[in-house]
Amino acid sequence: METTAPSRSRRWWALVAVSIAQLMVALDVTVINIALPRAQVDLNFSLANRQWLISAYALAFGSLMFLGGRLSDLWGRRNALVIGLVGFAAASALGGAATTFATLVSARALQGVFGALLAPAALATVTVMFREPKERARAFAIFGAVGGSGAAIGLLLGGALTQWASWRWCLSVNLFFAVLSLVGVLFFVEGGRDARAIHLDLVGTVLASAGLFALVFGLARAVTTGWGNFDTWLSLAVGGVLLVFFVMWQRHSANPLLPLRIVTNRTRGGSLIALFVTTIGIFGISLFLAYYLQNTLGYSPLKTGMLFLPLVGALAFSASLASARLLDLVGPRPLVPVGMLLGLMGMILFTRLPAQGDYLGHVLPGLIVTGLGLGLIFAPSTASATAGIEARDAGAASAMVNTAQQIGGSLGTALLNTIAVITTRRVGCVKLPGQLTCQVNATAATIHGYTVAFWWAAGFFGVGAVVTFFMLESGVPDFEGDLVPLI
Repeated sequence: METTAPSRSRRWWALVAVSIAQLMVALDVTVINIALPRAQVDLNFSLANRQWLISAYALAFGSLMFLGGRLSDLWGRRNALVIGLVGFAAASALGGAATTFATLVSARALQGVFGALLAPAALATVTVMFREPKERARAFAIFGAVGGSGAAIGLLLGGALTQWASWRWCLSVNLFFAVLSLVGVLFFVEGGRDARAIHLDLVGTVLASAGLFALVFGLARAVTTGWGNFDTWLSLAVGGVLLVFFVMWQRHSANPLLPLRIVTNRTRGGSLIALFVTTIGIFGISLFLAYYLQNTLGYSPLKTGMLFLPLVGALAFSASLASARLLDLVGPRPLVPVGMLLGLMGMILFTRLPAQGDYLGHVLPGLIVTGLGLGLIFAPSTASATAGIEARDAGAASAMVNTAQQIGGSLGTALLNTIAVITTRRVGCVKLPGQLTCQVNATAATIHGYTVAFWWAAGFFGVGAVVTFFMLESGVPDFEGDLVPLI
């Protein structure tokens, strides 16, 4: 068990190391998206199979998150980070050198496996190393900004690498991030293994992994088959039942995979809901805006990625100057609901995108407003969701944070994309008087599909604002000691 806190400089260098690891994991969700067309030409796979390059990562990542978090507690955070970084780098190298579609999909799945170990260990390291409120607020502002902007940075990096080098570098570039992070982890992150015995809950592992796999698989199927598909709902139902059994088992297990004491706190629950809702809403930004900028406004992949930088800048500004200064003074309650309202306003601004629009007048304002809102959500919610956690439970609590975001992102992908596609098909075919044929206005129909999806995303942020206002408690979280109520 850790008895003394590491020195101040050591803590901040450790934060740099794990933030690089978090950035690598976050950007890999989107960095491959812009490269898909060229990868498809090189490896000759079908449009129907293309989605598996995204789904394989999400399935492995989402289904193994709880296991990865508990292994972090069992092996020690430093060991988990080293294994995760080396494994993620090896999987990325395999994907970058892939000559067949099967190899590339396998590499993406392996990235998800090691990402499920890496992400909880990185967050657990920040949770345990930063206990003093002001330092902790600054640390989570940085960590939250990195994680929250990962999707946008992935689009930028993917566009640059695809245009200037090769789609293969969208995977191989992870070697650079992994080596940088690994050096920092080896020098500045301590072992972090609790002296008390921690045993692995095998039954809980099977129930959680199978339940999350079925849930994420069902959401992934909904993207391509729609919500009317029987197999989609069967998978979602099986996942839901298994997760219910998982919760029931955790109540009686002697060594629970997810100790329920972690999620019973009101503010912690509200923070997890905030992260879940936000990742549903943020999906609309990274996907629909990328398509709008490229297909409607005609920008190149590189320029499209660069045009997301104001979102990253606004998020970093909001997280560092607002959350870091205010969280230790007022707590998460006023910050997160306000961030949700800013997210709602940003989505509403995006509903006004025209077919003949311009970036400065129609896209930039929404990016800035949304980025400011996300900075107020990610950093305070992540800090509050892990407040008061014992070192022995840090990995499990961090896995819960990552799982909330992963499931939210998968749900956002399936739900908003399905809404946009169905709406586009419905309004794109207009019956002419006295005729049974249809006249299709593809651009207008597509933008209308985006608009409806943005309205749904705005609704999620609105619901999130109400729920977090009532669930989050007033005051500053107690970051020390055992699980104590947040006052």
